[in-house]
Amino acid sequence: MAGPKPRVTESRKVWTTLITNTKYLSGLLTLDYSLKKHKSAYPLVALYTDAFPEAGHAVLAARRIPSQKVAYLLPTQGKDYSADPRFYDCWTKLTPFGLTEYDRVVQLDSDMLVLQNMDELMDLELDGPELRGKGKRVFAAGHACVCNPLKKPHYPKDWVPESCAFTSQHSTPEIAQSVGPDPAVGPLGFMNGGLQVVNPSSAVYDLIVKHMESDAAIDMDFADQSLLSDLFKGCWVPLPYIYNALKTLRWENVHSEIWRDDKVKNVHYILAPKPWDEMDENGENIGKDHTHAWWVKANQERLALEKEKGTKADGF
Repeated sequence: MAGPKPRVTESRKVWTTLITNTKYLSGLLTLDYSLKKHKSAYPLVALYTDAFPEAGHAVLAARRIPSQKVAYLLPTQGKDYSADPRFYDCWTKLTPFGLTEYDRVVQLDSDMLVLQNMDELMDLELDGPELRGKGKRVFAAGHACVCNPLKKPHYPKDWVPESCAFTSQHSTPEIAQSVGPDPAVGPLGFMNGGLQVVNPSSAVYDLIVKHMESDAAIDMDFADQSLLSDLFKGCWVPLPYIYNALKTLRWENVHSEIWRDDKVKNVHYILAPKPWDEMDENGENIGKDHTHAWWVKANQERLALEKEKGTKADGF
């Protein structure tokens, strides 16, 4: 039997983020900067697919961000995501479950910004590989917000505030800063795939791929998130919102009741526009979302530091 694949970094615990095109490259670079700014002891590894261009590789190499090629995952008979094409790429975010060359992988979306050190996720108690996905702590993640604040018509009809796990914490906002709501409080028990804490395991990865290739994939509205929420229902560890603080939670009439700017460790810029889409020609923020200004400031800090070091501007 083949042993684990060689690691691209000496660390046995890593952050990973998937990159398939240059559209998210400035997001990845600023995510990497924010992890380093807040003194993470662990490296970020960029997981790339065949579609990622040479220009992107040059940008990563210039910043000494380790990168690792992964296969592009897509069900043979999956759902039509033409209404939301981003979900085609999301299946590949399941890859970290199979990266057995590492002991712990924390998968992050590239449209995230770290605001405080969160290295404690590297030591969070999860099931060991020997349980083969049959335990109660297969992985950890934050909840999805199922309020559908933008009222997207193709979202499921039961995605309403009454079904949302975060709604259950409105009366206990202080608890919400340190405790994730039990998936059982909402009828959906649905996780968000932006941040996943994983102990890689060949057995768990095989379960995932088998489920992805089953007929069930036809009904998975949210790709990887649907699969993990369905396959491991009641068997994942819910994290408090601060580790995957969806920017929409801060909005009035969504979950502003629980949001605390000073408690958030990692903000997630879900949905369009992204912060980098709302900058003028001078790199200044022109967006109305308060959290976008945080990303733009961090991006400006990154660019200034890179200029100081003589690193060529990324141009993305």
